Amino acid sequence: MRKNSLSLLVLFLLGITTVVAQNATSILDKAATAYENSNGLTARFVIQTHSEVQKVSESFEGTIDMKGDKFVLKTPDMITWFDGTTQWSYVERNEEVNVSTPTGEELQMTNPALLLRSYKKGFTPEYKGESTAPNGKAAYDVELTPKKKGDITQVTLQIEKFTGLPAAISVIAKNGISTTIRLSKVETGINQPDSYFVFNAKDYPDAEIVDLR
Repeated sequence: MRKNSLSLLVLFLLGITTVVAQNATSILDKAATAYENSNGLTARFVIQTHSEVQKVSESFEGTIDMKGDKFVLKTPDMITWFDGTTQWSYVERNEEVNVSTPTGEELQMTNPALLLRSYKKGFTPEYKGESTAPNGKAAYDVELTPKKKGDITQVTLQIEKFTGLPAAISVIAKNGISTTIRLSKVETGINQPDSYFVFNAKDYPDAEIVDLR
């Protein structure tokens, strides 16, 4: 369940924009432009998931660093690097690093740049009105409905009205898992070097590398 939750985290980046129009397409287009011009960003997050089938819930915190089509995702028990082509996922409890080359479909869920550029092909956006974010600030709600049947049945974004920063996201999946993600902090202009998004084996000398490519 945690892996699915992490793959949904990047949908938050759809909300990074200065919202000046109550139009879902306009909001998302500006989000794409804002991300491209952000010069790298970092965010802290809390994810809460619930499986209706298994009757299991969990919550955990983490951070994500992003620049262009690259990212580093950190949670208490896993770190994932993606340099635009290759992905490395380090699982601390197993001392194992899985190396893979994500497919286009996988990247649509884990790569915000690709999702922002291609949301018009995969989702139908709809502006749902205004609400109050968890931090008490006014927000816009945008709902994304997949055009084709897949793992996700619905996504709702909550975007702060005046800052344009994402506040919360709710995701409903066909497997009965619902996910809520809340951001506590977003900073832009970080501009990490490209090497930051590449796994460095010297930093994990005891890790077993499993090449899945």
